[in-house]
Amino acid sequence: MYKSLFKQTAIYGLATVLPRMFSFLLVPIYTDLLPKAAYGKVSIIFSWMIFFNVILAYGMETAFFRFYNKEANKKSVLETTTVSIFWSTIAFLFLSLLFRNALAHGSGIDVQYITYTIWILVLDALVIVPFSNLRANQRPMYYAAIKIGNVVVNLLLNLFFLLILPKVAASNPTGFLSTFYFDNFQIGYIFISNIIASLLTFIALSPNYFQIKWQFNFELWKRMMRYGLPILVAGIAFAINEQFDKILLGKLLPADIADSEVGVYSACYKLGLFMVLFRTAYTLGIEPFFFSHADKENASQTYATVTKYFVIFGSFILLAVIVFADILKVIMIRDESYWEAMKVVPLIILANFFLGIYTNLSVWYKLIDKTHIGAYISIVGAIITLVLNYLLIPKYSYYGSAIATIAAYGSMMLISYVMGNKYYPIPYDMRKIGGYLGLSIAFSILSFYFFRENYFVGATLLIVYLYFIYHNEKETLQRIMNRKSN
Repeated sequence: MYKSLFKQTAIYGLATVLPRMFSFLLVPIYTDLLPKAAYGKVSIIFSWMIFFNVILAYGMETAFFRFYNKEANKKSVLETTTVSIFWSTIAFLFLSLLFRNALAHGSGIDVQYITYTIWILVLDALVIVPFSNLRANQRPMYYAAIKIGNVVVNLLLNLFFLLILPKVAASNPTGFLSTFYFDNFQIGYIFISNIIASLLTFIALSPNYFQIKWQFNFELWKRMMRYGLPILVAGIAFAINEQFDKILLGKLLPADIADSEVGVYSACYKLGLFMVLFRTAYTLGIEPFFFSHADKENASQTYATVTKYFVIFGSFILLAVIVFADILKVIMIRDESYWEAMKVVPLIILANFFLGIYTNLSVWYKLIDKTHIGAYISIVGAIITLVLNYLLIPKYSYYGSAIATIAAYGSMMLISYVMGNKYYPIPYDMRKIGGYLGLSIAFSILSFYFFRENYFVGATLLIVYLYFIYHNEKETLQRIMNRKSN
């Protein structure tokens, strides 16, 4: 069972890690070519996109997994979910294009970027169910191939439009390729690259739309919506927690510095990507796993064990990234003017780790079909995010946003643990989990705030931490080694 989980998580992780690693290449390109203010504007637009991605899915992705494993007629679940997502997406396309000028005026974003964003959102929404179907039917290799292909195309198009095309246009102004070049259109090229990549992904998965009968089970849909709408609320709250800090920075800071502050914050925020990768890959593998093992006799012990090892791996990643953060910044962000926001990096990495732990702890309310509780917890996190950002941004700028993020995710983690003990007790080994987490945080503080860029001390702390893991888990490790040797 654990072997199957690890295999699927590894493949889903590959589908997540490789694209994000490719996106690593885009960070130095964007920060080299775009002024801080322009990069800030791009970051704000992408923040809005993530927010609307949640709305366009409206909880149906998680509802699909729940009902696909629960219902006898799996085809009806697939067809009903497909029909629902398809027509809601078409309605969004029509309405958003109709009111795009009003959206541009309200958001302060150029209407052409609003138009590009609408098409990206629509194309991404139309592949939600096909991707979910691949995961539900345990086809991680095909899933990974398409996900990686999407980002490879996006990366190559970014490289072409931002680096190659300007040189071609300069050397041969009358050539065919030069007709695609426009001055000061770097932000537009970023979005056009995304549109083309999303379109090709949709084309690759479009056979899914021709393999179903398009039958809609209204009674099943109502039950799925009752399950999914609280997840939508939770998703909106999550989007607020993850992305609204950048939007609020743009609104609450003086106009002459807002976009630049968002730019440096967003660039250094990217250094927390390794924890985001680990958390995202794990979540992709674990959600179907949780549902498929819910009826097993030892389910609660399984969840407890999985959570402990998540904390072990996550604590090591937390410490390793913080120890080598100043090396990573040179690789990812070559423009030193962006480095002023490095002080937020430890907070952002730890906040994302808290979010990963919360994902593990939140299994209880999904399994007992009380997703509304998850929505309430997420709303609490969103309120903390909004209130602290509103209070702290005017005085502390993006550092206030980082504090708000860690406070929100930490609170959600603790609330979920306390409530989970009441409604669905899971025998977590809190002594070991607390020990791994506490030691990793203590070593991270020592490394970043007292011995920053002293890699002898940092490496020593990593070795000590690894020995601590081995000392506490050696019996399990020995059993694994003995099993392999046999």
